[in-house]
Amino acid sequence: MSVHLFGIRHHGPGCARSLAQALRALAPDCILVEGPPEADALARFAGRADMVPPVALLLYAPAEPQRAVFYPFAEFSPEWQALCYAAEHDVAFRFCDLPQAQRFALRAACERTDDAKDDRNEDLHADPLRWLARAAGYGDADTWWDHLVEQRGDSLGLFAAIAEMMTALRNEAGPPADDLDTKREAWMRTAIRQAVKEGHERVAVVCGAWHVPALALMPSAKSDADLVKGLAKEKVAATWVPWTHGRLTFASGYGAGVTAPGWYRHLWRHRDRAGLHWLTEVATLLRRHDLDASSAHVIEAARLADTLAALRERPRAGLDELMEAVRAVFCYDSDAPLRLIRRALLVDEALGTVPDYVPAVPLAQDVAAQQKHLRMPVRADMTELDLDLRQGAHLEKSVLLHRLALLGIPWGRQQTVRGRTGTFHEQWQLAWEPEFAVDLIAASRWGGTLEAAATALAADRAAQAQLLPELTRLMEAILLADLRAAVAPLMARIQEVGTLTPDLGLLLAALPALVNVLRYGSARAVDTQALSSVVDGLVARACIALPYGLRGVADDAAAGLLGQIIAADQAVRLLQNETHAAAWFDALEAGATSDLSNPLLAGRASRILAEQGRWDGERAARQLALRCSPAVPPLVTAHWLEGFLQGSGALLAHSDALWSIVNGWLLAQPDHVFTELLPLLRRTVATFSSPERRALGERAAQAGCPPAVGAAAAAVDPVRARRVLPILHTLFAALPAKEPVHVE
Repeated sequence: MSVHLFGIRHHGPGCARSLAQALRALAPDCILVEGPPEADALARFAGRADMVPPVALLLYAPAEPQRAVFYPFAEFSPEWQALCYAAEHDVAFRFCDLPQAQRFALRAACERTDDAKDDRNEDLHADPLRWLARAAGYGDADTWWDHLVEQRGDSLGLFAAIAEMMTALRNEAGPPADDLDTKREAWMRTAIRQAVKEGHERVAVVCGAWHVPALALMPSAKSDADLVKGLAKEKVAATWVPWTHGRLTFASGYGAGVTAPGWYRHLWRHRDRAGLHWLTEVATLLRRHDLDASSAHVIEAARLADTLAALRERPRAGLDELMEAVRAVFCYDSDAPLRLIRRALLVDEALGTVPDYVPAVPLAQDVAAQQKHLRMPVRADMTELDLDLRQGAHLEKSVLLHRLALLGIPWGRQQTVRGRTGTFHEQWQLAWEPEFAVDLIAASRWGGTLEAAATALAADRAAQAQLLPELTRLMEAILLADLRAAVAPLMARIQEVGTLTPDLGLLLAALPALVNVLRYGSARAVDTQALSSVVDGLVARACIALPYGLRGVADDAAAGLLGQIIAADQAVRLLQNETHAAAWFDALEAGATSDLSNPLLAGRASRILAEQGRWDGERAARQLALRCSPAVPPLVTAHWLEGFLQGSGALLAHSDALWSIVNGWLLAQPDHVFTELLPLLRRTVATFSSPERRALGERAAQAGCPPAVGAAAAAVDPVRARRVLPILHTLFAALPAKEPVHVE
């Protein structure tokens, strides 16, 4: 009977290769791996061909799925190699760390503890390898460990050296500062004793290198039992989920992460001459993106990397030397190719695969089945998806994405469609995040299928919503998600809340979403005829409330109401209902001509009436002249002009009457009043387009010229005019070539 301790670094290819060799040499009959015992039943799936890392064990509390923890594995993770060895050789396997059922409760207790600690010891416990890296002359522990461990190929000798090194460190650091670590190590020793008691002859224990000294010196079984006695327990469930290389990096916030998982996978797959293989991959990547790279570059970079390693007294070129050589030889000291290399090779984003037969919650299984049926592969990198909703398969994909979004799982982010007409096109960007697995588990409380869960969630939101805009946005969401069972009760709720809503802003904010719902009806074959009566009622109430809602509004509130009026105006016109349009314009006219209306809102109402032809040029000029009269305070006039002109100076640039009125009003202002109005006027003009500002500037310059100059500029030069006639003849063949041309 013997127990063999293999101290490893999580996600280290050198440790993984050495461990695989050591297991083959030892041929253990029992393997214990640092990990959650609740996942013992899932370990058997690790050896399957269709289980492709990176993957992760997900452990969560069924009552609160948001309380979850991941245990990631890559193909270069030593723990994964131990799992695969046990599955391939039918060796007894179990996880030996403190169960997650106890750790959920312990974690909260440890976070609340704030005992006085020795800073030096605490620092050593938090990052023990940094001390050794400093002593060896390295700037960081990652580079030191990479050179010392990950790039070497021996097996048992490596683990003996790691055990000796960690023993010296723990003797220097003293007892563990974290009570959780003490309990974890007590549980691991108990698991080792249990394996020996069961009669296993060769027990292999794979754990973090820091824990090896604590597991080598076995105290009494009673002392360990006392340490873990009486720990609180919670119900915990476990499953396998896909993971990504990006989530294995330090940058993702993963405490046991590595700097470059793509490089580590390269080390795992290319043991011999890894640097040369790496530089070849760099050249291939650059050539694929039409960047200069040749075999000569590869040779020169390899020589430079080896030279740098020799100068730094390192046994071989590591990632730092290779990247410096790549920058000097391939990138010509430019950061652009380096960013491509870091993204595509250092991280090498990849999403693992978990087969369908692995136990999962019904909702996750339903989503996976739909993704497979619709041929929508789950990928970690960003992909584009262009949908034409007139095609059945595309419509089903859109429904799937909208239902997931309703459940708070933004697998797809909808983009603005440009250059397309109608409502039949959707543009999406897809990127699957591993955390969506937790979101699916959390959403499973609403139902076992995606449709049932989304419908139940929509019904709950409808019952809880108190504001009309919230309900109308929800209506738009459920129709996009094709949740027909939720339409009728939600419409009843909208009718109920809409009848009791007196606030103009809420009425106006509700209209755009409802009009969009009516638009989507034809594209999605959804019967929205019953919704028309709701829209009719809201438009009627909005038209009644509008003239009175513009009165006595403070300037800050008016700025918010302005956007709602603009959006509601577009929605009413989109309905293409003459009755609604007439009532809407009547309400705007009543608000525009009232002296009690907020000037900003009255100006916008006047602008809408002028743009839509409700007012002719003379009527608009008359209203403008009234607002610019000396009886009106200049600041009030400036606010009215902001509402009237904001976003477009075309009315002012192309109307002599409007220009004359505004120009005369400005010229009549005293210097101190003009200075006070200038910030507001500049804010208004800043919303004009560049051509509009240029036209207004030219018109202002021309208006300031002497009459003789203006008359000369307006005169026609017959000689210059005749020069364009041959070109016009060629383009239009308007006149015979022989006929003389007379220019008046």
